[in-house]
Amino acid sequence: MTEETPGFDEQNEQPSVDSVSEGSAPEAAESEGAPTPEKEGAAPAGDTTVALTAQLDQVRTALGERTADLQRLQAEYQNYRRRVERDRVQVKELAVAKLLTEMLPVLDDIGRAREHGELVGGFKSVAESLETVAAKMGLQQFGKEGEPFDPTIHEALMHSYAPDVTETTCVAILQPGYRIGERTIRPARVAVAEPQPGAQTVKEADAADTGDASADDSKESGGPDEG
Repeated sequence: MTEETPGFDEQNEQPSVDSVSEGSAPEAAESEGAPTPEKEGAAPAGDTTVALTAQLDQVRTALGERTADLQRLQAEYQNYRRRVERDRVQVKELAVAKLLTEMLPVLDDIGRAREHGELVGGFKSVAESLETVAAKMGLQQFGKEGEPFDPTIHEALMHSYAPDVTETTCVAILQPGYRIGERTIRPARVAVAEPQPGAQTVKEADAADTGDASADDSKESGGPDEG
């Protein structure tokens, strides 16, 4: 029989758990106590707050600038729209005024035909339709006998004196005037009359004589009877 070598089993036995734990404990303690690279490189919490606050201020400043730019662009756009609309209205008014100005001789012929009683039959219907269309486009006729002369809307073609007027007056309308809104496209062509030279002086003298006569009558009639 083979003899067993004494002590072979003791040499091949694995170390116990307790011995391993005791041997690794110092290494674990050293690893826990040693600072890691991440902890060494981390910034303090206060510095992080300051950096975030600075970034937030920058973002707010940029936002305010972009908002101001947007408001300025919006205001410019609104002004542009108003200018375009105003120009569009002016162009339309000028086009209508030019068209109606070309129609004025025809309207003058219609007016003369009406004065002479020649506006009858189909010609009358066409003329009235044309006048209606012109009125819808904003054409207005002006100029009447007896109104005061206004050089801004009247054009005097004839001049005379009259004793029965107190100021320069339109005594005859030779050609009516026309306007579109506040725009005069043709002044009224009229005959005017001015007061007769010296007529005003005569009237003033007559008024003075009348006043003196009234005063004399009151003197002759005497005052109240004296007691």
